[in-house]
Amino acid sequence: MAQINVREIVLDILLELSGQTEYSNVLIGAALDKYNYLDSREKAFIKRVSEGTIERQIQLDYVLDQYSKTPVIKMKPLIRALLRMSVYQLLFMEHIPASAVCNEAVNLAKKRGFQSLRGYVNGVLRNIARGRGEIAWPDRQSDPLGFLSVCYSMPLWLVTHFAESYGEDACEKILKAFLERGSVSVRVDERLSPKEREELFVSWEKDGVRVRRHPYLSYAAGLQGVSGIPSLAGYREGRFSVQDVSSMLVVEAAGIRPGDTVIDVCAAPGGKALHAAVKLNGSGEVIACDVSSHKTDKIEENRARLGMENVSILVRDAREKDASLVEKADVLLADVPCSGLGVIGHKQDIKYRVTKESLAEIQKLQKEIITNVIDYIKPGGILMYSTCTMNPGENEEMAAWICESFGLEKVSMEDSLPDALGREGKQGMLQLLPGIHETDGFFMAKLRKGKTPVDRKSES
Repeated sequence: MAQINVREIVLDILLELSGQTEYSNVLIGAALDKYNYLDSREKAFIKRVSEGTIERQIQLDYVLDQYSKTPVIKMKPLIRALLRMSVYQLLFMEHIPASAVCNEAVNLAKKRGFQSLRGYVNGVLRNIARGRGEIAWPDRQSDPLGFLSVCYSMPLWLVTHFAESYGEDACEKILKAFLERGSVSVRVDERLSPKEREELFVSWEKDGVRVRRHPYLSYAAGLQGVSGIPSLAGYREGRFSVQDVSSMLVVEAAGIRPGDTVIDVCAAPGGKALHAAVKLNGSGEVIACDVSSHKTDKIEENRARLGMENVSILVRDAREKDASLVEKADVLLADVPCSGLGVIGHKQDIKYRVTKESLAEIQKLQKEIITNVIDYIKPGGILMYSTCTMNPGENEEMAAWICESFGLEKVSMEDSLPDALGREGKQGMLQLLPGIHETDGFFMAKLRKGKTPVDRKSES
């Protein structure tokens, strides 16, 4: 078998990603599966350099533009990707000799048909290697947002958005959190006793997994050093599932009672719906809906593994009314499609793909969904509106629009959230911010439908 060049694998991932046909986590995962026979150090290198080059792209391009006569935007795609991944190694993987980084890049340029550019690649990289301790970053005092944009590798318009929405101090905490290596968040079955839960945590730790008990919820934990979730003790038995704490908090705040009917209109992969089923403890019913069988199959897979019998799964487009669901829900979960700004730490591509225009477009879809599903709520029932984003237009403003348009009222979540968050949820809304809260970026609003049907106000 021919020797595999791990840097060439990274290069191919970056080139494929440039077509924007798929998210980087999917491409990187597929590559690691394909080359699963490589040793752990080689696979770790592929993952680290691929992910790092993508998340630090703005910063890498800033450096390249200082040292290259050809601007990054005008470079040939292969050379641009090759230089980016090489500069990432020079700046953030100092244990790798600069000579090795430069030589490997030159060899790859030659191998991939750019013999004439070997000298250019070599010159740019060696100059950066010599000057990497003296790079002139934007001035923090005179250009604070430009500094944050480059040094945390976030498009300037998004830095401005976060700073204007939440303040500059919070903005920097958010950007820093996005670049930190996060853990895998899991929800352990609440029906396990504290002793059984602790035994599960200890068994994972014995297998080399670092387990951090979450401060918000006793049944939540963050895992690091996991080689594969399905291999962990308790997975096949349905004793836990992967779910972010922010998503768990939605179900906590909903106030689900035994015997309730809960409808989740955008349910895949099923985290909140299946958590709601746990809250019902075998009573009532959860109806989990999503737009395609591809999505509902994922819900069914998780439902079967967790052994939840009181969950029905339907293929339904949330934009099309199902008459059988009208006034059926005691609690309606609506985790609507959104810009995803709160999960950039997991999907770095989002920050390069989202635009100001797309923020406005997604709000139209959110309004369309809510307008269609609002009738599913019984009089007096609860709507839990949520998004995994940090954008007042999709969050606080949308909650206000729902209340104004359909006569719903905000309900305090103070008594149903952990003590650390309760006061923030007192007004019926909660915006979670990475770096400030110990979750992804996430928004939730708890809204109650009037005791008697109300006339809808048409949207202007």
